[in-house]
Amino acid sequence: MKLLNNIKLKLKMRKINFGIIQFPGSNCEQDCFNVIKNILKQNCKYIWHDLNSFRNIDCIIIPGGFSYGDYLRTGAIAAQSKISSKIKNFANQGGTVVGICNGFQILTELKLLPGILLRNKSLNFICKNTFIKVENNETRFTNLYEHNQAIRIPIAHAEGNFYLNKNEIDSIKKNSQIIFTYCDSEGNSTFESNPNGSILNIAGLSNKNGNVLGLMPHPERASEKILGNVDGKKLFESIINYIN
Repeated sequence: MKLLNNIKLKLKMRKINFGIIQFPGSNCEQDCFNVIKNILKQNCKYIWHDLNSFRNIDCIIIPGGFSYGDYLRTGAIAAQSKISSKIKNFANQGGTVVGICNGFQILTELKLLPGILLRNKSLNFICKNTFIKVENNETRFTNLYEHNQAIRIPIAHAEGNFYLNKNEIDSIKKNSQIIFTYCDSEGNSTFESNPNGSILNIAGLSNKNGNVLGLMPHPERASEKILGNVDGKKLFESIINYIN
């Protein structure tokens, strides 16, 4: 009870300044804004892709969608935009960055995260609820979750098949970079629980420094009781808890 009260007090400290990147084709930015501004009562603003600077931001969120229509390759054109170089500088200086779905793809194109996202093993677009397991709860993104906790988060993507080469696999394991894996309702990571073919069932991972997170599932779609699921809410609350 004392720990719970301490967490609640910490969440009542200063408001965190979130910035949500908007690319042509983004379609999940309003969902993220609603969770952060209206549910969690934090400061939040949109940052247009054609800007070449941003100030007084504690956390950058790159939302899902189809940036630039996913032409050429998912996330590839967005990675060349003006704002993306500033995101990279922000991350390299230790700033907190979250890329969700298309945002994850953009982070790999920016080389802020290893690997690449390929077509789903089924070659179909998948939109459904999935279970993911919290593999590492000692991060700024997961500190309010339990280790090995199975949470239910929706996915909606066609290119979510995460691939790494052997050297990259060895590196992420060594540095505890695997944050979420696809699992069943009991927390078992199996072939059947992997919706898209991602290597090692990876649903989300961080960079070596632990300040950048990419994940395919959509926590912003599981953060409000009216939607029937709040399992994703603690991801945003963990960030607030960490920064405070």
